[in-house]
Amino acid sequence: MPLLLGVNIDHIATLRQARYAQAYESTNAEPSPVDAGHDALAGRADSLTIHVRGDRRHMQENDAFRIRAEIPLPLNFEMGVTEEMLAIALKLKPDFACLVPETRMEITTEGGLDVAAGFDKIRMAVARLQDAGIKVSLFIDPDLKQIESARETGAEMIELHTGCFANATGDAVETELQRLINAAHAGHASALQVNAGHGINYTNIKIILKIPHLAELNIGHSIVARAMRVGMTTAVREMKELITLYPA
Repeated sequence: MPLLLGVNIDHIATLRQARYAQAYESTNAEPSPVDAGHDALAGRADSLTIHVRGDRRHMQENDAFRIRAEIPLPLNFEMGVTEEMLAIALKLKPDFACLVPETRMEITTEGGLDVAAGFDKIRMAVARLQDAGIKVSLFIDPDLKQIESARETGAEMIELHTGCFANATGDAVETELQRLINAAHAGHASALQVNAGHGINYTNIKIILKIPHLAELNIGHSIVARAMRVGMTTAVREMKELITLYPA
């Protein structure tokens, strides 16, 4: 199977909120995440990722429901493990839900979900989402203990947090890459679909493609940044062309 590209469009909403704050429903509020989603579709994105955070710093519920209704791409809904977000997800009915950690002080998600520590709560959330026909992914660090816990929750997928790799320099790059390779092997051996995301860009993607068993990469910031120069459709198309180099 070819490696798929999921495009995270959260930061389109980040830019909108910088001007419009809670007036996001205005017809003049720009840029529009819905428009960005259509542009990503035109660039051959395989899915869209959005994250409605508890503090509503970028995507709002209205965005999520409009994107779900108007854009014919699979939707990956990133969400904290809270009753509030479970209620939204169960109403939204995305194709996929990716459970992620959230802290109010972070700028963006900075680490993986501690599945081992929060196992009972996470397992119950997984079951509720699956009962509604939603496939579940857990965003985790490339740690073998977390992979085993993820398997035991019954989730179908894991998304390996690639942030430490993306931030590494010197010899640490190879160290972090090997952690991801080992984690991908372990996830695959546990019959989990292996996705990856966070900090992947047009340069380090060439190294990311060395990780085996990948099914989908979820990339946002780098694509949105590139879109400021070449437009969203072209930025997505360029990334899509790069991931076609992944060995089948």
